[in-house]
Amino acid sequence: MGTVVDAPAVVAEEVAVNTLGGKKVTVVFVLGGPGSGKGTQCANIVEHFGFTHLSAGDLLRAEIKSGSENGTMIENMIKEGKIVPSEVTIKLLQEAMIKNENDKFLIDGFPRNEENRAAFENVTKISPAFVLFFDCSEEEMERRLLGRNQGRVDDNIETIKKRFKTFVESSLPVIEYYNSKDKVKKIDAAKPIPEVFEDVKTIFAPYAPKVVFHI
Repeated sequence: MGTVVDAPAVVAEEVAVNTLGGKKVTVVFVLGGPGSGKGTQCANIVEHFGFTHLSAGDLLRAEIKSGSENGTMIENMIKEGKIVPSEVTIKLLQEAMIKNENDKFLIDGFPRNEENRAAFENVTKISPAFVLFFDCSEEEMERRLLGRNQGRVDDNIETIKKRFKTFVESSLPVIEYYNSKDKVKKIDAAKPIPEVFEDVKTIFAPYAPKVVFHI
């Protein structure tokens, strides 16, 4: 009898943990080094599986552009070479999820480090469904970044090496943490884009929109 009584408490806790703005949300963290192709695959997931794509960097840039007091504070911190506090980025992500009518979110390039990760779970009380990790060798990422002509200032050899080093030192511990909880879905991102998306589709199959046939 005891187990029957205990069961609802566990369910109730689960619902409370992943509820935001009165709705139950599904969050997937998307991580991968620079040039791993995660941006391309995020666009595919949005198109085929109905997720909303949130980029922490884009939200910070939009806040700066808005000219708000918060935006000015963020801009000044970046100018001074300081790291924007986790809470600031998390609040922006939280607001974006609440405002959006969707309940399925891809959070791209976040958490960047262990401190981000712990703060996100503490502030939002949301635990990700899983972490989608685009695994790609440094050589392959370097080749891609040098080959793309988007005119990005940060796409020269020295900067690429620094960005990759930062990713390994900061983000890999996050991946290891979630791996210990069996929450990492690793993708071989060195393969051609269509093949990578086939792997992605297998992972996201449970989240496919339900097709209703009218007879």
